[in-house]
Amino acid sequence: MASLFLAGIMAVSFAACGGTGSSSAASAASASAADSTASAADNTFTVGFDQNFPPMGFKGSDGKFTGFDLDLAAEAAKRMGMAIKYQPISWDAKDAELTSGTIDCIWNGFTISGRENNYTWSKPYMENDQVFVVKADSAVKSLADLKGKTVEVQTDSAAQAALKEKTNISSAFANVQTTADYNTALMDLDMGAVDAVAMDSTVADYKITSGKLKLKILGESIQKEQYGIGFKKGNTALCAKVSKAMDEMKKDGTLTKISKKWFGKDVTTWGKA
Repeated sequence: MASLFLAGIMAVSFAACGGTGSSSAASAASASAADSTASAADNTFTVGFDQNFPPMGFKGSDGKFTGFDLDLAAEAAKRMGMAIKYQPISWDAKDAELTSGTIDCIWNGFTISGRENNYTWSKPYMENDQVFVVKADSAVKSLADLKGKTVEVQTDSAAQAALKEKTNISSAFANVQTTADYNTALMDLDMGAVDAVAMDSTVADYKITSGKLKLKILGESIQKEQYGIGFKKGNTALCAKVSKAMDEMKKDGTLTKISKKWFGKDVTTWGKA
């Protein structure tokens, strides 16, 4: 049963590249230039992502990395005149990977909310909700029905952060437990080890639909949020370069084309107020 289930789920300004806090213009420019040369030395744009996070980034049936975010990153790299490198990472080690220079950015359904001051951010490019997923035949029909239940989240995820903040919701649960990735979480749910999984609606929709899983999303969300591209704090140079490529992709319709490939419609919000 578990193996079958697994198969089923298997010309922008620097100011626009966010992050709060300030220093002298000279020192900021110097730091930015230093950071942006990490991969520029070999002309490679290295994107960090969770390989168990479809449709944003994952390993396809052919064994190759694919996904909506990875397609966007590859197109941006091409427009920057750089080679793309997909670097799968452990999600709870993403900050260490970024700080060490192993990756140039985190581009993987990366939620801005709650992390505003931790990275230099691009503009948001997509909206998302944090939601609860339960079995299709579960007696849990609403958020209130989760009282006394066990909920699972991915370690260091936006869902985990949201539940820690929204104690009016999580305090009713019997337990909130963590796991390394959402493939494992949904397997735990399918086997009855947990009552619900808190996760991104974008990923939940894709997994349920593509895998024809007997799961459902509750109508009440935990929070609404936006996805952005996260760079090492202070690396405004690379952020601006990538953002310029994204501006061009928006203008010539490439963002819409890639979105329709993965979602059947344009879900992007790049450049929208």
